Amino acid sequence: MTCKSIPYWHVDAFAAKPFAGNQAAVVIVDRWPDDATMTAIAAENMFAETAFLIPTPEAQADYALRWFTPTVEVALCGHATLASGHVILGRNEGRNAVTFSTRKAGILEVRRVDEGYELALPAITTEPGDFPEAVALLGAEPIEVWRNPDGYHIFLYPDAAAIRGLDPDLRGLARLGDAQFICTAPGKDTDVISRNFVPGGGVDEDSFTGSAHAVLTPFWTRRLERDSFTAYQASQRGGHATCRLEGDRAILSGDCVTVVEGRFYLEG
Repeated sequence: MTCKSIPYWHVDAFAAKPFAGNQAAVVIVDRWPDDATMTAIAAENMFAETAFLIPTPEAQADYALRWFTPTVEVALCGHATLASGHVILGRNEGRNAVTFSTRKAGILEVRRVDEGYELALPAITTEPGDFPEAVALLGAEPIEVWRNPDGYHIFLYPDAAAIRGLDPDLRGLARLGDAQFICTAPGKDTDVISRNFVPGGGVDEDSFTGSAHAVLTPFWTRRLERDSFTAYQASQRGGHATCRLEGDRAILSGDCVTVVEGRFYLEG
C-alpha cells in the first residue's frame, strides 16, 4: 500500500487567540479527490468545514476552492475561506490579497488589513416571511422572521438574553433540510449578537458563520441605518467580526490563528 501526503492546516478563524472562533481545516491538492474522499476527510476532521484548494494561477482566480462539512458539500462558507486566505497569505508575506473561484459563490477575496484580514462575500438579502415549523422548534417566539429561498432564515429576537437562552430541538430542525437558522438580536457588548443552527448540514450549532454574517450584513445595516457594525456569535467558542456593506458585497473583518500544521495521508 502506498500513501500520498497532502499539506494540511487547522486554523481558528474569526479568533484572535487559539481555541476560539470557528475551526476550519485547509487542504491544498493538485487535483480534486473524488467527492466521497473529500467528505471522508471532512468527517475525519469533524470541523464545521474543510476547505480544499487547487492552485489556478492562469485562471481568473489564484485558487479554486470547495468546502465540505462532515456530511455534505456547501455552496458558501465564510470562515473556511478566511482560514484559506490566512494560510496562503501567511506563506507569502509579500502578498496582500488572494482570490478564490468557487462553484456557486463566484470569486471571493481575502485581503490583509492591519493585523487581520478582510473577507469579501456576496451580500445575501432576505425578505419578511413566516416559518412556523422552525419557530416551534427554536423554543422561543421571535419578533420577526426573514427568509431567503437558498435556505438562509433570520429569526429576530428582542435582546442578547433571548439569544443566549435558546435551546432548540436540533433533531427537529434537521428534518427541515440543509438550512441555516440564524437567530439574532441587538447585542450587549457588540452591536449585534447571533447564534446559528445548521443541523441538517451536519453542524448542530456553528461556532462562527461567515455566510450567516453575509446575510446579517444587509439586514442589520438597513436596520441600524449605517454601513457597518460589530458582531459576536454567541456559540460555546464564540467569534467576533466587523461587518460592512459595500454595494453587493458583505465585507467581514476578523483574525485567524494557525493551531496545527502537518500532512494528511491518503491511500493510493
